[in-house]
Amino acid sequence: MLTSRAAILAVVVCGIALTLAYPLREYVAQRAQVAQLQEERERTEENVAHLEQRAEELSEDEYVEREARARLHYQYPEETAYIVVRPEEESGAEDEGGPDEPWFSTLWGSVEEADDPRS
Repeated sequence: MLTSRAAILAVVVCGIALTLAYPLREYVAQRAQVAQLQEERERTEENVAHLEQRAEELSEDEYVEREARARLHYQYPEETAYIVVRPEEESGAEDEGGPDEPWFSTLWGSVEEADDPRS
């Protein structure tokens, strides 16, 4: 049989466990949140470093000129620019031709076909 001392001890132990459960759960949740925020901070610092490097590159006139020539096909007035189109690219563009009719005509045709009781 349980004595009154054992019963009181069990109640005290349960009370202590219940008292510590919520703060312990909050502690674990906060530690997880701190770890998540540290990872986010590291990603943000990496992004800032990348953006600083990009800003440094864009501040160099040679880099800007090289990018303008490569991407935008800019040239100086006395220069002549040539764009080479390869034959295999031309034939691929012809094969990929779009549909003969607009998309809404195709949509309306499918609605009419769905409404047809013979199908």
